[in-house]
Amino acid sequence: MTRPITAGIDGTGESLAALAWAAREAVRRGLPLRVVHAWRFEAHDAVDGVDTGDRATQERWVREAAGEAVRAVRERHPDLPVAVDVLEGDAVNTLTGVAAEAEMLVLGSRGHGRILGFLVGSVGQQVIVDAERPVVFVRAGDRPSHEVAGHEIVVGQQGGPQDSAAALGFAFETAARRGATVRAVRAWTLPPVFAYSPASLQLLDEAGGLEPYERKGLAAALAPWRERYPDVHVVEHVEMGSAGQVLLSVAGTAQLMVVGRRAHRTAVGARIGSVAHGVLHHADCPVAVVPPA
Repeated sequence: MTRPITAGIDGTGESLAALAWAAREAVRRGLPLRVVHAWRFEAHDAVDGVDTGDRATQERWVREAAGEAVRAVRERHPDLPVAVDVLEGDAVNTLTGVAAEAEMLVLGSRGHGRILGFLVGSVGQQVIVDAERPVVFVRAGDRPSHEVAGHEIVVGQQGGPQDSAAALGFAFETAARRGATVRAVRAWTLPPVFAYSPASLQLLDEAGGLEPYERKGLAAALAPWRERYPDVHVVEHVEMGSAGQVLLSVAGTAQLMVVGRRAHRTAVGARIGSVAHGVLHHADCPVAVVPPA
């Protein structure tokens, strides 16, 4: 089964940038593009003095907006297969459902404290938590020129070889198709004294200290992906500090940031991990949040 790359649009500049990004990625990967506009009928007599119309009128407006956005894509990529769906329903359920059928879901993001469009309030976090496939967030200022030689695919790695396997796989595949360098980032901090055990102390002693130990861990996680993608140039980046801060420190040279998904639910709703949360809000480049394999 061929999965499309799916772009969610809502008429904002951010979502149109996401659509353009998704179309370029679909061309690179040889996949079809699916464009989804989720909407809900707003039963108001008027908004800011403007009549919002009945259900049929609102749906017509949505379809016209979606058609206009898709026309621009078809003009730029005439050979790209494009399907358009206007779906009425809850945004979270709609986006989560189409993500399950996609290679990846691409959405617009404003960041810097707020994620707008589809991602009002807790909607964005719920989509990330529930999506079975990678979700990519794109800013309004994104341009094709950002995907140039010298701009890296930055990916965060932590834990053992399997802990970040899905994120590493996504980063390496994307880099291979773009001819880009992968910068694999492993951040580390000093553990509390009580966290040491005889076994861990022995491992640290054998590695020659904390930083060599972390470098060894990163090398082990990268080994299978280096073997699978021998032509992808890799920069191993090990730095002391919080993962979010270290990733953001190299975001200026990134054409894409890839992070794994760590998410959980609480009594007040779905929450994503602090690393993904910080990168989504403050990195200017597109950000891919990849669920575990």
